[in-house]
Amino acid sequence: MSQSNGLPRLLTPGPGADLETVLAAWHEATVRLERTHEALREEVRRLTEELAAKNRELARKERLALVGQMASHIAHEVRNSLMPVTLYLSLLRRRLAQDPEGLQMLDKLQAGLRSLQSAVTELLHFSSDRDPQRRPFLLRRLLEEILADLAPQLQAQKIRCELDVPRNQLLVADQEMIRRAVVNLVLNSLDAMPEGGVLTITSVAGPDGLELEVADTGPGLSDEARRRALEPFYTTKPGGTGLGLAIVSRIAEAHGGEVLLTNCPEGGAAVTLRIPYLRQMLVEGAAA
Repeated sequence: MSQSNGLPRLLTPGPGADLETVLAAWHEATVRLERTHEALREEVRRLTEELAAKNRELARKERLALVGQMASHIAHEVRNSLMPVTLYLSLLRRRLAQDPEGLQMLDKLQAGLRSLQSAVTELLHFSSDRDPQRRPFLLRRLLEEILADLAPQLQAQKIRCELDVPRNQLLVADQEMIRRAVVNLVLNSLDAMPEGGVLTITSVAGPDGLELEVADTGPGLSDEARRRALEPFYTTKPGGTGLGLAIVSRIAEAHGGEVLLTNCPEGGAAVTLRIPYLRQMLVEGAAA
C-alpha cells in the first residue's frame, strides 16, 4: 500500500497472493479512502464557515463605514447650524438680565442645546476614521486625570473608585483616543449606578496584550444588551445616543484590539478594552 497526494492507492497483488489477501488490501484502501474523504469534507465545512464569517464581518464593516459617512455629514451640518443659535442665546441672555422668568426659560433652552451639542460631538467621534498616533504614556496617570475631571459627578452620585493599575505601566497608543474610550466607559458605569456604588478600573498585562477593565456594581447587562451593546445607536437609556460603546469599539479596532462585555459574578457589568502587543508594547520599570 502506498499513498500519493494524500490518497491511498491499491498495489497490484503478486502472483502468489490469495483472495483473502486481495480482499484485505481492498478493505484497507477503502477505509483509508473514506477517512480521507471525511477529513476533506470536514476541512471544506470549516473553510466554508470561516469564509461566511469573514464575509459577514466585511459586510458589517462596510455598513459601519457608510453609517460613519452619513453621521459625519449630519453632524457637521447640525454643528454649523448650532453656532449662530449659541450666539443668539448669548445675546438674548444679556437682554433678559433683569427678567428672572425669562432667564429660567433661557436656561432650559441652553440645557437642551448642550445636550444636542454633546450628541453632535459623539457623532463626530464615531465617524472619525483617523489612524492612531501612537506615543508612550503612563496609563495610570491618564486614568487619574480622567477620574479627577469626573470627581464632582462621582461625589454627587456617591461612587467609590478603586484603581488597580501599576504606576509604571507604559502604553504605546493614541493617548487621546484611549482617553475618549475610558471616559465613555466610566460614564456608562456612572449611568448604571445612579444611587451609588463602586467603580473598579484594573489593567492586566496578558500574554497577547494589555487588558483595561472598567467594572461597576450596577444591575449588569441583559443578554440582548451584551449581544448588541457595540452596535451604533443601540441604547437602553432614555435620551441616549447609543454611540458610547460603539466609539470605544472603533477605537479598539483602530489599535488592532477588541472590546469584551461580561457580567461580574458578584453583580454589575465589566467592559474590557484589549490592546494587543502588535503595534504596541508595554514597558515595565519606567519612572513614575
